[in-house]
Parts: sequence; structure tokens; C-alpha cells
Amino acid sequence: MARSELILGGQKSGKSRRAEALAQAWLLESPAHSACLLATGLAWDEEMRARIERHQHDRAERVPGMRTLEVPLDLAGAVRAHSQPGCLLVIDCLTMWLTNWMMPMPGQPPRSQDWAAQRAGFLAALAEAPGPVVLVGNEIGLGVIPLGREVRAFVDALGMLNQQVAAVCSHATLMCAGLPLVLKSP
Repeated sequence: MARSELILGGQKSGKSRRAEALAQAWLLESPAHSACLLATGLAWDEEMRARIERHQHDRAERVPGMRTLEVPLDLAGAVRAHSQPGCLLVIDCLTMWLTNWMMPMPGQPPRSQDWAAQRAGFLAALAEAPGPVVLVGNEIGLGVIPLGREVRAFVDALGMLNQQVAAVCSHATLMCAGLPLVLKSP
């Protein structure tokens, strides 16, 4: 098991399935092992609410021993609180976490001014985590340059976050059509 692995890819590329397979393998490796999913998604509409429920149901079937914590904002605090040598953390997903910071739901105050401090705190917590961590995120920078300043800023911020997380992680994998392409491995 890698100490830390960043799994990137497009939507429905197999990112979460790979993370779940790594968690299941970790749990089967030793009865002393545990796994915890740090879920970052927020249900901002009915479709997203149904999607989250479907993910929860499917994940419970595929990895029955993994508990789930909802962590839409304070990933650094969650990593510090829950990382242990015998506990694998799965963070799914960095893209939704960034969305929660840069594009809060209607009625919530803007938070983007705090993003740099949050990102720095999270990268430090990840580097110091005593247990293994698997991180899932989207690679959205492969297409055309988006129209609109806010969307370009989001794509840029996610690209930088992915680079910085990959630098901290021992392994990085790109998923495409359910197939892993190793980007970084010691």
C-alpha cells in the first residue's frame, strides 16, 4: 500500500472505484486496519442529493467496513483528527472541496479569500499524516479554455491544487476508461 496516492481523472473515469478497491485491499490485509472516507460533496439540489445517496449505497456494498465522515470544508482538521498508522483515509473529492471554498451554495457567505490558508493547512496535514491517504480529484484542464473569469480561476486553482497534492503524495495515478495510468511511483 502506498503511503499516499492521488487519483485523478475525468468524470466517471474510475477514480472512486480505484480508491474503494485500495480501501478494500487495505481492510483485507489485516484485521487491525480500518478505513475512513472523508466525503466533501454537498447536496445543493435534488439531483446532487440523489447522486450522494447512490454513492453512499454503492460504497457501503463495495467497502462495507469503511466509515464515512462528511467534511465539506475543514479537510486539514479532519486529516489531523483521523489519520493513524492503521487507518486508511480516502478523500473524495478534492474538486468538490475546492468548489465548496470557491463557489459556496446560495445563501452561504463567500469563502474564497480563505482558500490559500486552507490549502496550505491541508498540504501540511497531508505531509504529516501518520497513516496512508488516498485522494480523489478531477483533471478538468484538458479541454478548451473556459469562458468566464470565475470558471477560469476555478480551473487554474484546481490545476495548482492537483500539482501541489501530487508533489506531497508518494504515488499519482490518472484514470481513463476505468484503467489506471501510473504518473508517479517511487
